[in-house]
Amino acid sequence: MARGAQTMSRDHRSGRWIDDWHPEDAAFWQQTGRRTARRNLLWSVIAEHFGFSVWVMWSILVVKMGASSHGGPGPAGFSLTTDQQLWLVAVPSGVGAFLRLPYTFAVPVFGGRNWTVFSALLLVVPCGLMMWAVQHPGLSFGTLLVIAAVAGVGGGNFASSMTNISFFYPEREKGWALGLNAAGGNLGVAVIQKLGATVIAAGSGAALAHLGLIYIPLAVIAAVGAWLFMDNLSEARADYGATASAAKRGHTWIMSFLYIGTFGSFIGYSTAFPALLKNPALFDRADVALSYGFLGALVGSLARPLGGRLGDRFGGAKVTVAAFAAMTIGGLGAVASIGAKGKILDHPSFGLFFASFMLLFLASGIGNGSTYRMIPAIFARRGLVAGGDAETMRRSRKEAAGALGICSAVGAFGGFLVPIIYAESNKAWHTIAPALWVYVGLFSVMAAVTWLCYLRGSGLDIDAAPRVAAGGPRAGAGAGRVAAPESVHVPTPARSPDVETAGRK
Repeated sequence: MARGAQTMSRDHRSGRWIDDWHPEDAAFWQQTGRRTARRNLLWSVIAEHFGFSVWVMWSILVVKMGASSHGGPGPAGFSLTTDQQLWLVAVPSGVGAFLRLPYTFAVPVFGGRNWTVFSALLLVVPCGLMMWAVQHPGLSFGTLLVIAAVAGVGGGNFASSMTNISFFYPEREKGWALGLNAAGGNLGVAVIQKLGATVIAAGSGAALAHLGLIYIPLAVIAAVGAWLFMDNLSEARADYGATASAAKRGHTWIMSFLYIGTFGSFIGYSTAFPALLKNPALFDRADVALSYGFLGALVGSLARPLGGRLGDRFGGAKVTVAAFAAMTIGGLGAVASIGAKGKILDHPSFGLFFASFMLLFLASGIGNGSTYRMIPAIFARRGLVAGGDAETMRRSRKEAAGALGICSAVGAFGGFLVPIIYAESNKAWHTIAPALWVYVGLFSVMAAVTWLCYLRGSGLDIDAAPRVAAGGPRAGAGAGRVAAPESVHVPTPARSPDVETAGRK
């Protein structure tokens, strides 16, 4: 019987396990694969969305926890400085980044469905701790940091979700699927910042606690939905050797560096933006922080699947270089907007400041999608160069999944670094201009690295992902051989992938 006509077999392990999964087989994908993948993607997006919301909930809470204009306690009873507020939004980002690697390993160990259920239920803990903390303004800043750090569990959800979904989709659709999955999670940042601004408008500790009352039941709903409608894939079983191999690849660490600039910038700017808008040393616009601070995260989130789609069409490396170029322009605009302290314009301009950050969010969102699209394409290209047979390509997919987790973990540390750099710049020079200049320099370097490694003639050409050859293997070719798309240059077989300019170990 043809593979495409087979039903997906499940073994007798507890839970919903699929043992027969072949997304690259066109008949299988059309008949049963796409429907199953979409169902898993839907609930993965829902769970990840709530995870992101919990991860960054302190970014909106701190707007009401700052000191009053006279330096005394604000409406919620707290008197946090701008630097303290930025630390409170940075620490959950750092913890979330640290958790992403073990969350990546959790999918093959426990199953994507099973881990989604557990990780969604775990969100109840940071919500409950937050509800208690915001009603006790006498807590020390150190205690608040520890409690905020627990929200980092929401950041780990991204790595497990993306790793899981990467196994469900064929190479030709990974960019769109991963972009959509990530965008659904990223939207959690915008939603909680907008929803939170409404819920905490009164400013009291009780009002701030209401945010937890909303997200605790939502986390439970996500867990129940994952339990009822998601599946575990046997193909995603633990393969530490493949992940270890991915960790040895130069590409994995190059992409991790680039991902700091795209996703790290997105999450870092998203969490810091409301505090920056409220900063008395800048424009002191608490009203804008609560009413419109969510727009940056919204723009970046909606742009992410666009970046994946553009990467599918034009090549992830090209789109990534363009994104870093736009981010450089946005950074320069932000420097100019703060006036004399930025040493470009004589007078500050709030309109230019806001517009520059919107460009930063838009470009970082597109870059998120394009860089994530590059990762499976890079490892698929390595598989082609290594022979392109079915087993080699399967191994390449597993390495790509491991690389996705590593890159997401390293890249997420940008969410920790961005607010900290802002805080230290503000503390040392009473302006964020030095921090902005650092970002401008980094974006320029990252654009150059992308071009040198993935667009220059001697670099690794990944303009499009490999696809399964129509009509099966040619005579003399191994079963399951993968053909390269016409627009992609395949190095000669005599040239090992390990000596590619950008692919040295």
